[in-house]
Amino acid sequence: MKKIFIAIFISVFIISCGNDGTASIEKVIEKGDLKALRAKRTEVVEKQQTIAGQLKQIDEAIAALDTVKKLPLVTTIVAKDTIFNHYLELQGNVETKQNIVLFPEISGILTRVYVKKGQKVSRGQLLARIDDGGLSQQLSQIEVQMQLAKTTFDRQKRLWEQKIGSEIQYLEAKTNFEAQQNAVNQIKRQLAKTTINAPFSGVIDDIITEQGNVVNAGQNEIIRIVNLNDMYIETEVPERYIANITKGKNVEVYFPVLGKTVQTKVRQVGNYINPNNRSFMVEVAIPSNDGVIKPNLTAKVKINDYTNEKAILIPQSIISENAEGDQYTYVTSDQDSQSIAEAKRVIVKTGKTQGDYIEVLDGLTNGDAIISEGARSVKDGQKVKILN
Repeated sequence: MKKIFIAIFISVFIISCGNDGTASIEKVIEKGDLKALRAKRTEVVEKQQTIAGQLKQIDEAIAALDTVKKLPLVTTIVAKDTIFNHYLELQGNVETKQNIVLFPEISGILTRVYVKKGQKVSRGQLLARIDDGGLSQQLSQIEVQMQLAKTTFDRQKRLWEQKIGSEIQYLEAKTNFEAQQNAVNQIKRQLAKTTINAPFSGVIDDIITEQGNVVNAGQNEIIRIVNLNDMYIETEVPERYIANITKGKNVEVYFPVLGKTVQTKVRQVGNYINPNNRSFMVEVAIPSNDGVIKPNLTAKVKINDYTNEKAILIPQSIISENAEGDQYTYVTSDQDSQSIAEAKRVIVKTGKTQGDYIEVLDGLTNGDAIISEGARSVKDGQKVKILN
């Protein structure tokens, strides 16, 4: 509509000037009179200014009559107080203190393995036996000698108590009996090394050496036993979080391989700062009731290090920054019946981020209408049309 008015006005002006105006300018140029040319130029400039003034009046009249204004289209979100939990994201591996490989304490032939892979065993249960190399026979012989020495000692003791015999005979009998006892106990300790027993209750994860093989003390791996009931994740935390990460903090653990998430807590916080990487160790308890979670499994650990009970969260995408480094966003005033409002720039102070959202510490209050879509295309004080 505005363009049509302008076109009509220009057409009328050209017609009104007609060919006489053009011819008059050509005649002045043909005469070559500098004074006449300057006078003609002044006349044309005055006409141009008159036309510009008339165009302005027409534009103002059009703006007053035009009911369809071209305003920026925006959407808004309402600022609301909400609970904000910030999580420190770390990497970790599943560990267990009850995951060990059993070695023989004596060299010999592995004569018998009493368990199979996957079998559940109890603490102290016999798992395997190594040939004792004749120690059993030696024990039987020494036990007979010990019984004889005990009988002799008991007799000499009764006689000594009755003041019969010499003290040296009593002491010799006592010494001989004690020596035989020590010999028996020593062989029993050696025999105990020929058996491999479960140090704790768990599951036989692997039979590494089959029976019939020769094994050497402390060198050959025999059996791996694992207990999955007391697993944990060990992860390193930067020292700057030492005041925020404490025992009992809520933890969310995600296992990418399993696609599984577990809710747990921090069970232990280390008291030592590693000088090499300025971090401390944290243990997070992991339940494994279904047996799916295994030692050395990789996990993503999210520890709750900060909570704000009344936080205002807004998308990071609607935050801008000016030349002075101040962050700002736009809020709108009360909109009229046609959903038109004024955009107002507000400087904000931000806190922690979580995902696509950022915490606003200052600048916004509960109930503020914040421009979301279209925030990058508006200016301070500009009228906008809200599409919510």
